[in-house]
Amino acid sequence: MRFVPGGRFRMGSDRFYPEEAPVREVRVDPFWIEVAPVTNRQFARFVAATGHVTVAERAPDPALYPGLLPEMAIAASMVFVPPPGPVGLDDPGRWWQYRPGADWRHPFGPDSMIDAMQDHPVVHVAYADAVAYAQWAGRDLPTEAEWEYAARGGRDGADYAWGDEPAPGGAMLANYWQGAFPGENLLLDGWARTSPVGTFPANDYGLADMIGNVWEWTSDWWSLPQPHRKRFKGACCVPANPRGGRERDSYDPALAGMRLGRKVLKGGSHLCADNYCRRYRPAARHPQDVDTTTSHIGFRCVLRVSESRL
Repeated sequence: MRFVPGGRFRMGSDRFYPEEAPVREVRVDPFWIEVAPVTNRQFARFVAATGHVTVAERAPDPALYPGLLPEMAIAASMVFVPPPGPVGLDDPGRWWQYRPGADWRHPFGPDSMIDAMQDHPVVHVAYADAVAYAQWAGRDLPTEAEWEYAARGGRDGADYAWGDEPAPGGAMLANYWQGAFPGENLLLDGWARTSPVGTFPANDYGLADMIGNVWEWTSDWWSLPQPHRKRFKGACCVPANPRGGRERDSYDPALAGMRLGRKVLKGGSHLCADNYCRRYRPAARHPQDVDTTTSHIGFRCVLRVSESRL
């Protein structure tokens, strides 16, 4: 783990997607954070010690999903599959497949293995799986504010974790998509899917893969940012250790009858592209149902100073 000193920073961005705005000043206390996302090797130790069975390895309970088709009531997970040619960007079903047998041990489907991917981030983990690992390790998942503060590495207000240019001097500094997503991947970064943690340069706090590679779960319920309104001119009060909204307010309004909370994901992934999802930035954020498991979502843990035994 690396120690991240507490302090103030400008959270969010006014220059990209509306859910990142407004920029607001907040403060976080000092904390420790894992250098990289949890890897397959680390997650395997947890499973061996606890016998944990992930969400993707269990068939969904039809009682929790009104209208669930019988053929969908199987252990499965979402896997990215590039389409054979150019497609519109209005239907993610053109590049996501719900594959039976896909899970953390079998990232692309039942015939795939992680033997050669021990140092890649673990994927196909739902929020509950990440929490179970964190509790076993005596840690926690970061809040959105903690995660963003750590990702910035002290570069307050910069668009990216390394500055304001996505590829300064043509250097690829993270694992994200180059080309026209989802059919054209130029592989300028050398990786079509996940990469071993630490493949790309760490940020100024010594943290690897805060940008790209895999999205990371945070502990905050999804909500839209609210500007901080000072009580009177000159007030020095800055919100400390802000948290997200309430679970009931995080439900997706497009899914009528489904009362399933959404957490905030941070960091973008190897599937983020300029033409589709320019979210390989500290301020970027995305709502995700807590039961979702995919081939591009992982996590890392924190240990707050008040809880530290290091």
